[in-house]
Amino acid sequence: MSGDLGAEVVVRAARAALEKHPDLRLVLVGDAEELAGHITRIVGEEKRLTIRQATEVVGMSESPANALRKKKDSSMRVAINMVKEGSAQACVSAGNTGALMVTAKYVLKMLPGIDRPAIIAELPSIGGTVHMLDLGANTVGSPEQLFQFAVMGSIITGDIRGLDRPRVALLNIGVEDSKGHDTVRDAAALLTESGLNYVGFIEGNEIFSGKADVVVSDGFTGNVAIKTMEGTAGLSVYYLRRAFSRNLFSKIQAVLAGPVLRSLAVEMDSRNYNGASLVGLNGIVIKSHGSADSYAFQHAIDTGLVEVQNQVPLQIGNLLQQEAA
Repeated sequence: MSGDLGAEVVVRAARAALEKHPDLRLVLVGDAEELAGHITRIVGEEKRLTIRQATEVVGMSESPANALRKKKDSSMRVAINMVKEGSAQACVSAGNTGALMVTAKYVLKMLPGIDRPAIIAELPSIGGTVHMLDLGANTVGSPEQLFQFAVMGSIITGDIRGLDRPRVALLNIGVEDSKGHDTVRDAAALLTESGLNYVGFIEGNEIFSGKADVVVSDGFTGNVAIKTMEGTAGLSVYYLRRAFSRNLFSKIQAVLAGPVLRSLAVEMDSRNYNGASLVGLNGIVIKSHGSADSYAFQHAIDTGLVEVQNQVPLQIGNLLQQEAA
């Protein structure tokens, strides 16, 4: 019921996801009357799509603490409760990120051996994609927590991209062993001694280089990095449009370059990477971008489905036990 574009986006995404996955069943949580109206108009009769009533909505700018304490019948809380009860295997939400994180942690609890949850997302890179975490769940992290992020990132990346041993790197201000603060150097020591495919430090300008499949950082650094990436992408689009509209000759060039630009737009479309996982929880919760359209939200549903099929929380718990042994 939250998100910037409202419930209609979710209903359209649900229809597309059900058409794509014949064995999928979806429950839309929120105002039953409003949802039923959208379903009748957009989907029609579909037994695999049902509604669960919730009387409250968490606002996009609402305090996470307030949402947890006072809105126990919000669509967000009810959806997460369903995962806890086992009546759903994953929750996908475009709502308030802080409220989603706090509520999910409170209701589902953490996996044994995990101190804090992390936000992981898939991003485009040379030759494929790269998964990066943490993107804002924790402003700071200990060496042990960065190691836990690496374990979780390795499993998520392996499942989604079909890799046996994803290459894991630590984001740092240099690639030399002496660079960075004590936390990142101590985390590197833990990863070097682990069974993960640790490839060393990576700098910010190499995140998209294809040198690593998983990039690990604390949430403060990761969030600043990804917001900088988003801003740089927007700046690039601005300069391209300005260059191609400068005069008649540049406009003709724009027409000639049209097929290449359209192909590039498809390949770089951020909607194909929507759906960040809140990993470390004893359950599967996917965070869609608040401004996601139906195409982007469907991708978030697909991400949740992959994690359900691969039993990601169980995999994380098993790998942590192996590392501790």
